[in-house]
Amino acid sequence: MSVVEQYARAHIVTDADLVEEEQTAVPVVLRYDPEDDPRTVRVGLPGTHEWTIARALLEQGLRAPAGSGEVRVWPCGRVQAIVEFHSSQGVSVVQFESKTLLRFLRSTYTATAQPVPN
Repeated sequence: MSVVEQYARAHIVTDADLVEEEQTAVPVVLRYDPEDDPRTVRVGLPGTHEWTIARALLEQGLRAPAGSGEVRVWPCGRVQAIVEFHSSQGVSVVQFESKTLLRFLRSTYTATAQPVPN
């Protein structure tokens, strides 16, 4: 089994007035390490913050609102998904293209697929 790491771009959603360059997509790292915990994925936001999410929650949230507590995921229109992170510092709302998250999830399942014995 191998580690899956995918770099993506996402938008931080905020109600603050942002200058134009702050409205552009930010780099995000999606990471899956089946040896660490095969049930979770990690989302690395700009800076040093990394969130651990249940892989099943991310998958469910692409179809319908899912989650409670620290992480919530839901579809946003036909081509986007929202991941909302809650912490003692506040709430971060991140908007992804759904196809990016789907591609990443497919890669995680491929990485954990066991070879078929001959």
